[in-house]
Amino acid sequence: MTAIPAPRPGWELLAGQVNQRRYEALRAYLYEGASLRHAADATGYTRDALASLVRDLRAGKLTIFAPPGVPGRKSAPKKDAARGRVIELRRAGLSVYEISTRLTSEGTPLGRSAVSDILREEGFGRLVRGPAPEASTSPATSGRDTRLPAAAVTNFAALPVRTHTTMAGLLLAIPDLVTLDLPALVSAAGYPGTRVIPAVSWLLSLLALKLTATRRVSHVDDLLCDPAPALLAGLSVLPKKTALTDYSYRLSHNHQQWFLAALDKQMIASGLATPGEAIFDLDFHAVMHWGQDPALEKHYVPTRSQRSRSVLTFFAQDTGTHNLVYANADLTKATQNREVIAFCDHWKQVSGADPKMLIMDQKVTTQAILGELDERGVKFATLRMRSPSLARRINALTSKDYKTVALDRPGPYNRPRVHEDPAVKLTSYPGTVRQLIITGLGRDAPTILITNDTGIKTKALIGHYARRMTIEQRLAEIIQAFCADALSSAVNLNVDLDVVLCVLAQALTAAFRLRLPGNYNHATPDTLQRRFLDTPGEIISHRDSITVKINRRAYSPVLREASLPGDTAVPWWDRRQLRFEFA
Repeated sequence: MTAIPAPRPGWELLAGQVNQRRYEALRAYLYEGASLRHAADATGYTRDALASLVRDLRAGKLTIFAPPGVPGRKSAPKKDAARGRVIELRRAGLSVYEISTRLTSEGTPLGRSAVSDILREEGFGRLVRGPAPEASTSPATSGRDTRLPAAAVTNFAALPVRTHTTMAGLLLAIPDLVTLDLPALVSAAGYPGTRVIPAVSWLLSLLALKLTATRRVSHVDDLLCDPAPALLAGLSVLPKKTALTDYSYRLSHNHQQWFLAALDKQMIASGLATPGEAIFDLDFHAVMHWGQDPALEKHYVPTRSQRSRSVLTFFAQDTGTHNLVYANADLTKATQNREVIAFCDHWKQVSGADPKMLIMDQKVTTQAILGELDERGVKFATLRMRSPSLARRINALTSKDYKTVALDRPGPYNRPRVHEDPAVKLTSYPGTVRQLIITGLGRDAPTILITNDTGIKTKALIGHYARRMTIEQRLAEIIQAFCADALSSAVNLNVDLDVVLCVLAQALTAAFRLRLPGNYNHATPDTLQRRFLDTPGEIISHRDSITVKINRRAYSPVLREASLPGDTAVPWWDRRQLRFEFA
């Protein structure tokens, strides 16, 4: 038999702990089978004291070791302060959404999740829709009929004179929607309406989710108890999630392309896109699927650093204004390389001419399709993949083979060094291209840029490509502000509508940014949402007009000086006038 080693130094300190003594005594009696007398004598207890410990343990009154702690905050002052009011409102028959809205109007805002936590902790059940005998899954909740009203066109005569809203700032988007002539865009796209809800209201209902950063259509319940989103759409209440989802499945890819063609014409007329320069940055973005059993192709998802089932989307950004002008999610691996040709066809339909230059990554298209662009007279600038022979060519260059170029931009990487080859033959490209090997752009390896534009100056070409990197930043901003990555549907047509709505929402925030004074030229969409669109206020209804009184906040002086129109005749409000006031 192996001898038991002697206890190590420090054992005596553990043995002297009260909880350790209790554990050893209880283990000896309950697990090892020793008698009360022997277990008590071995651990320094009397027989009666150990019997008392055994009785308390079996009754659940004795805790030997502390339970593991839960990470995070141990208290929630806002929830605790509102607990009594939440219980009072629930016993009055209000739903979670209504309780959250009521608390906000009373000056003690509490989110829907926090309200749900309080009700669950207090034993309240869910309200049951329909006039059931028990109107709740728990008898602690008082009964009522919780059926939500059906969506319908707003009856302005029945509107209350004054209505509080937590989203009064959302209606700031209406003047620019009118400027873009949304009803004409919807008509040009051929979006269908229904017997009850016109097509414009369907599109505005979905747009309200984007402008309020509502993550998914299934979360539309968060907006149903506030009058502002419904008023934006010209409805008494927004359609429910099933109706919105069914509507998106009725649309085809042609609807989205027709809408984008009409939208781009309006953006050009409004100065949100520049037809003269016509230089565009192109990029793909994979929207990962989060559901079960998706019938989707695998694409590389940068946020996950892996290939995953996802929907591949394509975006085009106007270089002059940094606004998106094109999006498409109806792509497959077999067709994605030709999407640059599809965009050229789209822009020629919109402006009457092909784009002057396309700036893209090396994975956007193939060398053969670059040859098609050259035949159409479209200039391009793209990266070249590093082959072993190209790597040897770069390594053979010396410092004398490079020249320094000073770029007109701030930052540490404004003086790159360039080696230029005027005519380089590619494997599948029908002619030759101009090749630039560039160092000093902030990357470890040299950047290899190829173009068919032999007339553009080296400095201008590098500047165009350096600005192309901003499309990744713009896409990240749109993904964050308009929840473009919240994909739960495995149907490409649903995602196709979603990305087109992102283009429209980004155009609206860009137009709104131009109305603001001060240094808002580069404000991101989520900043505009947080500071202006997500502002409470009051809706005041008159006979022929609607006044939106926006509450005073830190950025109210900016809104007072903004170039908002005095009166806006809203077509989907039967030409009623919209005006803004500031508290």
